[in-house]
Amino acid sequence: MEARHMRYALALAEHQHFGRAAAAVGIAQPPLSKQIAALERELGARLFDRTPGGVFPTAAGEAFLARARRALAEMSAAASDAGRAARGETGRLRLGFIGSALLELLPSVLGRFLGDHPDVRPVLREMSSAPGAASLIAGDLDVYIGRGAPRGAGAEDLVSVTVGRDPLVAVVGAGHPYAGQRRVGAEQLREQRLIVTAADDEPATFAGLRALLGDDAPALRGATEARDVHTIIGLAACGAGVGLGPACMRVAARPDTWFCEVSPRVELPALVMSFRASDRSPVLAAFLEVTRALCPHVGGSLDRLLGPEGPLGGTR
Repeated sequence: MEARHMRYALALAEHQHFGRAAAAVGIAQPPLSKQIAALERELGARLFDRTPGGVFPTAAGEAFLARARRALAEMSAAASDAGRAARGETGRLRLGFIGSALLELLPSVLGRFLGDHPDVRPVLREMSSAPGAASLIAGDLDVYIGRGAPRGAGAEDLVSVTVGRDPLVAVVGAGHPYAGQRRVGAEQLREQRLIVTAADDEPATFAGLRALLGDDAPALRGATEARDVHTIIGLAACGAGVGLGPACMRVAARPDTWFCEVSPRVELPALVMSFRASDRSPVLAAFLEVTRALCPHVGGSLDRLLGPEGPLGGTR
């Protein structure tokens, strides 16, 4: 029995006439009669009564047709589900990200992706760069957005593309002596209590701070470590010291804080999106396409890094 046999039987039940049913399914009447007869022999039951007034389902036919309708509906649904999965419209996206990615990049990219793909289940994890990169390499994430490209064993199997850049800025509470200043110099920062990200969590960012202030700077050795940019801003507002972080922190500015440029200018490690080069997930491909659409500068980098066989190859 094939799906076409069920369709023939349903058409015959609907039109109650071999000629009209044959026209509806696009075959001649004799082949339709033969197919229905063969189906009845296979099932060992007469499915239709042939009468001068028309062709009508028997009790066996009614039972068969009820199941046939459900079977064809399931087949259609299976084909639809397969197509949607292949287009990245269903499935799961495991996304890890550093907190600062929520300030500018993710509200547009992730917001558009989830709006366009409502049946994709997002698994979202805020993670610092070092553990986030490790989770990506281990296969626990599909994509990670952090500061600097992942390093270490397994990083050679990743694709990393820059999605944002930020210089270093300082943030202080409204009562701090630096409040109202346009910029603050490195010499001034060496004498301050600092609030910075942890070296173990953000090694690339901390390396930039060491380059600015010196490897043995007392301010760094005694700095308060903060988990994310929101904590840096909050502690600065409390008067706990001078917070140092990416310029995108300005998006989360509070009325009781003040931001200063840092002199000399220090470019922090780029905000980088990374994923496994071997990943052929349609959901990942769909996420990358949204990133391409909203961040035009990313598209060329993806093309150079991925080539026609990468995750985007089957979607464009």
